[in-house]
This record gives sequence, C-alpha cells and structure tokens, in this order.
Amino acid sequence: MITGEIKSQVDKVWNAFWTGGISNPLEVIEQITYLLFLKRLDENHTREEKKANRTGKPIQNPVFPEGPDLKGRPYQDMRWSRFKDFSKDEMFTVFNEHIFPFLRNELTKQSNGEDSTYSHHMKDARFTIPNAGLLEKVVDLIDGIPMDDRDTKGDLYEYMLSKIASAGTNGQFRTPRHIIDLMVKMRDPQPMEVICDPASGTCGFLVQAGEHLRENAPDLFTDAVQRDFFHQEQFHGFDFDSTMLRIGSMNMLLHGVENPAIEYRDSLADLHSVEEEKYDLILANPPFAGSLDYENVAKDLLSLVKTKKTELLFLALFVRLLKPGGRAAVIVPDGVLFGSTKAHKELRRMLVEDHQLEGVVKLPSGVFKPYAGVSTAVLFLTKTNSGGTENVWFYEVKSDGFSLDDKRTPLVSSDLPDVLEHWRAFKGVLGEERTAAEATRARTDPSFVVPKAEIAANGYDLSINRYKEIEYDEVEHADPIEIIAEVEKLDEEIAKRLAELKGLLA
Repeated sequence: MITGEIKSQVDKVWNAFWTGGISNPLEVIEQITYLLFLKRLDENHTREEKKANRTGKPIQNPVFPEGPDLKGRPYQDMRWSRFKDFSKDEMFTVFNEHIFPFLRNELTKQSNGEDSTYSHHMKDARFTIPNAGLLEKVVDLIDGIPMDDRDTKGDLYEYMLSKIASAGTNGQFRTPRHIIDLMVKMRDPQPMEVICDPASGTCGFLVQAGEHLRENAPDLFTDAVQRDFFHQEQFHGFDFDSTMLRIGSMNMLLHGVENPAIEYRDSLADLHSVEEEKYDLILANPPFAGSLDYENVAKDLLSLVKTKKTELLFLALFVRLLKPGGRAAVIVPDGVLFGSTKAHKELRRMLVEDHQLEGVVKLPSGVFKPYAGVSTAVLFLTKTNSGGTENVWFYEVKSDGFSLDDKRTPLVSSDLPDVLEHWRAFKGVLGEERTAAEATRARTDPSFVVPKAEIAANGYDLSINRYKEIEYDEVEHADPIEIIAEVEKLDEEIAKRLAELKGLLA
C-alpha cells in the first residue's frame, strides 16, 4: 500500500503537470512511465553487476554498456542512480537528448537478453515534459518511493491510473478495480492457462489475474515450468491505441510480469485465424462505440453474427478466440441482454444453445461514473460448441461499495462479497447442500436461478427484470368513511382557530 504522504506527492506532481500545460491524464501517466522504466532498467543492471562480481564473469548484454552513445555521452550517465543527482538543467538535457532516444530507439532488449514488450512500444513514444523544474519534481518523487516492493510499485501505478477521470475515444473508459477483482475471483484463473483481454487498455484485467495467481497458486514460482509460462506466455492483451499499449505494458511490468504479450491489434478488423481457439480465459470490458461499417469488420466475425454493433461483435470475437472449455467474464451494456434485433436474438440464442451461459450479474448504473452512466452487466460463459446450458444464475447488485453519483464515495457495505459467495455456491465450490440451496432461492432474493427452457420461451431475454419477482408489502388502509370523518374534524379545528385569530385582530 502506498501511504497518504506518497499520494500527496503524486497529487503535487500531477498539479505541476497541469500548470505546465499537460492536462491529458494519459499523457501525464505516460511521461511518468518513462522514468519508472528507466529506474527499473538501472535496478536490473545493478542486479547483474552484483551477480557478475560474485561469479567473476562479465555481464551478458548489459543495459548500460561502457563507453559513450552516438552523441558522446557515457551510457553510465543514463543510469538512474547517476542521472537523478544531476542539476535540474543537466538532468533535462541528458534525458531529452540522450536517455529518451536511448529508450525509444536503441533499447530492444532487457538485461536478460529477451525481447521486451515495453521496449517494443517505445518506438512511437514522445517526451513532452516541458521544463527542467517539472522533470526534477517527478524524479524526486519517484526516487523517494521504495520501489523494491512489487506491491508498492503496482499500487503507485494503480493510483495514477485512478486519476483518469474522463472517457477516452471509441467508448473507452477504465474499469473500476473492485469490479475487475470480482470478475477475476469468479472466473478463478489457474496456472498454465492462457489469459487474454482483446480490449486491454491499461491491462487492469491481466494485472489482477496475475495477482490472483500469485495469491492462490502456491507452486507458481517454485515450479520452473509454471514460472516461465507466467512470465512469457500466460498474458495476452490487444489494443490499437499506442499510448494504452505503453501504459498497459508498464502496468504489467510493475506488477512483476516480465514479458507479457501486449500487442497492437484492431480486434474487430483483423482476421483471427491465428488466434482462433487459443485462449483458456478471456476477461474484458470492450468499448461500446456504437456501429461500424461492414467493411471495417473481419469477415470471420460477420459469419458468426451479421451486425454493425461493436458490443455484439466483441462477444462473437470472444467465442471465436476461446478454446473449447475456455471461460469468459465480459462486461456488456444492458442492450445486449434484451435487444430485439435479429442479431441480438441470434447471439443470445448462440450463447444459450450452442455453449454454456452460466451467469448474468446486473451492475448498478453508476458503477462507471464519472466516466459514463451506462447501465451494464457481466456475462459468464464457457465455450463448448455443444450446448450445456441448463440453468442461468442471476444476481442484481444494488451496491458495489461506493455511492452511485459522480463522487463515488466509499460506503460501509457492499454486495460484491455476497455475489462471490453465491456464485461459488451455484458452481458447487461450497458443497452439494449449498448448491441445492442456491438453486431453490426465491426470485425475490438478490440471486436466483432460471431454467434454460424458460429463457428460450422468452426469446432468450437475459434481463433480470424479466425473471425476478417483486415482493410488495401489504399495507392496511383505514376505511374511507373514517378518513372523511378525520378530514372533517381537522376542518372544524382549522375553522375554530381562524375564528380565534380574527377575534384577536378585531
């Protein structure tokens, strides 16, 4: 956990960026990211130096070689441990003219000799910190944070990401961390599963999946096969925003994943034959940008569902990317649940009849404020290609632990732990008795189960309001004659008081 003092320092630097003319939160994070990465490279180099001293062997593929760069500046001056002590003007010159070109153009490998997903995305980066004073403030902030702790680095980055307070282009907005955490826990990723977010943004889902594995897989880092898979093959993210790719990659690295596959891709436009049936788990909150022209959509997706709606196309994409037996947890706008177009109905029919639709969690409409007020739900499904849906589990979340206005003030209580508890009961994790109890809960309860036949009879409508029952409190009203008598009595009392008042004024 980062302290209030560190948060205060971050806030000061953030304000300095704004007064310095950089008001885009993503740009602020991106500029801080470059410095965080430089510090990380120096830490890696220092670790290799200590190893070389112990073994008496030279460093293989040093990040900061001996000698000068093409402009004559020693590479050793580019190390964080030396660079941070320069005067602010020299610091600005060295970073602008030497370090940043080094990061952007020359850095193609990390100290372990393997391709770095982050360095791959640096080629389009720009250094936009406008003056030496601001750079000095940011360097002092980063240098004062104990970055040896992976949790501290991750929390620092998460705190910066939380400052993204407006929706991006193409319907992008950041998914709240506690919603991501719930979805990851409900899908329970396992070691050796290939995990993908085809609309990865800042990689929040992939980061949380990694944290879940660290906490729940005791052999993850003692088993060499599991460890290498975790760092090199487990995590895959796609985005077509180069800034998001850099920020997402750095988010993964700061959370201890050495080389995730964070790649440039327009998920709806590119053909998917190479990626088809590749992933064990998909976690996503895809952008809901409205409609696309058919010519901008991959033909293999249109063969699954003929539509221009991005939310439907993304669902079709997820089904295509999953392996048979692969699982998904996906945030969708409410319209997906009850839309009446042919494409809406056909997609829901496909999920229910051709695969296993397991659950629908209805979220409050304020969950994504202040980004957006869109009403959403989370779909939980398993790809089978042979059906398997027997019952669909529904839960209506009333409170996610925060107020549902733009301020999103923390509240004392939250429904989210209850969501997880009842989901685990439905899935059989808590024993047969709890599973049976979950299957028979009344439809006036927050969670209940609906048979597939009933859903099919309702045109595959998945909106919770279609199936829940509202319990009305019985209220006893007085007899109308008694009410009239009471009104007459009150009228007499009012007339009496008015007469007394007139007497006083006479």
